[in-house]
Amino acid sequence: MKQQAIFIAGITAALSAAGCGATSQKRAYEYMPDMARDPAYKAFAPNAATRNGLTLQAPVPGTIPRGYHPIRFGAGEDEAVRAGRELRNPFRASPQTLAEGEALYRTYCVVCHGEQGRGDGPIAEKIPHPPSYTSDRLMRFPPGRIFHVVTMGAGRMPSYATQLSVSERWKVVTYIRVSLQGFTNESTGIREETTR
Repeated sequence: MKQQAIFIAGITAALSAAGCGATSQKRAYEYMPDMARDPAYKAFAPNAATRNGLTLQAPVPGTIPRGYHPIRFGAGEDEAVRAGRELRNPFRASPQTLAEGEALYRTYCVVCHGEQGRGDGPIAEKIPHPPSYTSDRLMRFPPGRIFHVVTMGAGRMPSYATQLSVSERWKVVTYIRVSLQGFTNESTGIREETTR
């Protein structure tokens, strides 16, 4: 037992001395240096270690990114109507949800739709006017259909799916329905008059 302890102490001292022999001109010895400093490749650089020679690899077929929720609806009027029937707003009109929805609306939507959602935003003159949220047509849109328009785009309006997460889009829809259209009961879509 004593001999084993002396042997271990000797090995430790030898390894320490070997590592301490470094100077400003000479590097210290390293045990398995490639484990600490592996070769780094840039994303689009060739890579001899991969089968196809590319560093950046495509995801495995059938996988989706963490936190991504695929939308089962395509573009177009029929799909928008279907989304209106099938999608339900997961948010209630709490003060926090409305405040967050308003902040997102002001950031992304006011420029075309205007402060009150009347289609009179600062650049509305340069494009065909977007419809007013209080028009008869849009008042009949269920929340899922508005969500579909924000997600897929419609007419001249582009998709905002890359700018807004799913929950952010629903918060914008909640703000539009409650604050701009005057709906107070989102679950049934009943419009109750509110004083503003």
